[in-house]
Parts: sequence; C-alpha cells; structure tokens
Amino acid sequence: MPTSKPFTIWHNPRCSKSRGTLELLQARGVDPVVVDYQKTPPTAAEIEHALKLLGLQPRELMRKGEAVYAQLGLDDPKLSRRQLIEAMAAHPILIERPIVFAKGKAAIGRPPEAALAILQ
Repeated sequence: MPTSKPFTIWHNPRCSKSRGTLELLQARGVDPVVVDYQKTPPTAAEIEHALKLLGLQPRELMRKGEAVYAQLGLDDPKLSRRQLIEAMAAHPILIERPIVFAKGKAAIGRPPEAALAILQ
C-alpha cells in the first residue's frame, strides 16, 4: 500500500484502539493515509514488510482470539511462516490493529500512545 504521504495507518474503524490511535495522530497534526485493511487487505508481501519493521514473528501479529484463527488451525506449530502470512492476507481480521507506518518504521497502536514513538 505505497503512498506519497509520510504516514499510513492500517485501520479498522470498528476497533476502539484503532480509532483512538487515529484520533491521537490527528491531534498531533498528523494526516495519515487511512487504509481500512478489512476492505483493502494488505498483500502477503506487505504483511512480511510490516513484520520486519515491527520485529515480530507472524503469530505475534495475529489476533488469536478471532474465530477464524481456531477454524483454520493456525495454532499448529508445523505451519510455516509463509502459511501464517498467507492466512493473514486471506483473512485480514487476523491482523492486530492498528499498525502505523512512518519514516521507515512501524508500531502497533496498542495502546494508542505506542504509535507516537515512531513519529520522532
């Protein structure tokens, strides 16, 4: 999801943490590109890039409480990194939110204030 703006947020408008993070950014004068990642899911390559920027493994970015996590058996330790990333690309509800991208860095807005660290 490339953009010419320096800030992007993978946003879910139904999530209070995501809304709170977006409001916090806007209160700081940041006008990010808002990507509703449920409607415009990131590709596997974009998820891989996000994981690298966040320094996380796929399961660390997954919402394990979502029904689809159990339905797909994503807790199976035999699943490869690629399989987990493909599952997130196919079912974006699995992706932890929100994720803010700025200046070659990324942060998960949980709590929303965590996103402020990458604005420096």
